[in-house]
Amino acid sequence: MRHLPALIVASAALVLCTGSAVAAVSASEAGKLHTTLTPMGAEKAGNAAGTIPAWTGGLTQAPAGYKSGQYRSDPFSADKPLFTITKANLEQYKANLTAGEIALFNTYPDTFKMPVYPTRRSGSAPQWVYDNIFKNATSARLVEGGVGFADAFGGVPFPLPQNGVEALWNHVARYRGTFLVRNPAEAAVQRDGSFTPVTSQYQMLSRYYQQGSSFDKLNNTLFYYQTVTKSPARLAGTASLVRETLDQVTEPRQAWTYNPGQRRVRRAPLFAYDTPGSSSDGLRTIDDLDMFNGAPDRYDWTLVGKREIYIPYNNYKTSSPELKYQDLLKPGHIDPQYARYELHRVWVVEGKLKPGARHVYSRRTLYLDEDSWSAAVVDQYDGRGELWRVSMAYLSNLYDLPTTMSVLDVYHDLQSRRYMVQLMENEAQGSIDFSQPVPDDEFFSPAALRARGVR
Repeated sequence: MRHLPALIVASAALVLCTGSAVAAVSASEAGKLHTTLTPMGAEKAGNAAGTIPAWTGGLTQAPAGYKSGQYRSDPFSADKPLFTITKANLEQYKANLTAGEIALFNTYPDTFKMPVYPTRRSGSAPQWVYDNIFKNATSARLVEGGVGFADAFGGVPFPLPQNGVEALWNHVARYRGTFLVRNPAEAAVQRDGSFTPVTSQYQMLSRYYQQGSSFDKLNNTLFYYQTVTKSPARLAGTASLVRETLDQVTEPRQAWTYNPGQRRVRRAPLFAYDTPGSSSDGLRTIDDLDMFNGAPDRYDWTLVGKREIYIPYNNYKTSSPELKYQDLLKPGHIDPQYARYELHRVWVVEGKLKPGARHVYSRRTLYLDEDSWSAAVVDQYDGRGELWRVSMAYLSNLYDLPTTMSVLDVYHDLQSRRYMVQLMENEAQGSIDFSQPVPDDEFFSPAALRARGVR
């Protein structure tokens, strides 16, 4: 484990960070975002071994002629694996793996592999996001109990996190564009490798990243999220709508569902925490979506420090239209030959269930990519304290914004030996589209949901 930065050492008393509000960092500390740190708060320098290079700005331009919504070509397609981690050589690489990754090798010793490529620090964001992050560093603060944050806008709120819940909010509030349209498929893969894809369209409007707005105009709304199921036929027309609130304890998340059989829109009061995810076959919880989402109040969160970990990164091949879903999805895990792992520094954030709180996970450990604040791997433990599930986000730089996002989310259940995959686009009509006109709030209303859910 690397030594913590001085800022975190000085704040050791705050690691159980669901207590009182914490003041923003000083102007001198924030100044590091223009010198030794990247605008996101990552270490600009490479590591001593030379296996992690310095950050020099990341990937910031799309190839000539590219239009948002098209499949993204791999800018690193000429790279070859440096080596492949297998069960046979696992001991050699354990120091740079999470407990969950090690468990996958032990659960699938003959088939799970990690091809490791040269590290490309491709993470980037627009300059206006960087400018907002710099402002947030000296203004953002946690609200009482860490259940939300205030006085930040348009960038991660805590680029110099002083505790675990600040780092967690960076993941939740990271940049993913202002408005996106996506047409992905998801599948629950059984032990024998069988699956039935569920296709949908979802649209997300981030109020927090609407240029020209401000924190004071958010009205406690972080983003709107809407999804409409397209297939199979028995599910077609089912729709859901979420208004994600910033402080979900004072004002809980609002959710509605539309059932085409009943032709009615209903409130969904339990759309949070460990409620099983829809179409997940019991393989993930609602707050597993996006590796973690929602209110953090049921856990005590600790900022453990930084580690160098092999994580999924620059995974353009996994979403290639040249692949079919049956090529990608194999018993136990996705086909390793299409995955790319790289060595990156990650923030380690651990959540332990509070005494008296209820959740199917007694502990969850998140590994947050320092260059984007995206959770790349999450290890989740059951009520007995045994490792149960391992979630992986296959990250890529979406260079038309630019931003770093997951192009494939995989949720492994080690006990049932099944897994859930989301965000597949290989057989869709294109990829994530950030170029559509930004709708107004009325577009994301319960009244509008019924019209879009009609088969």
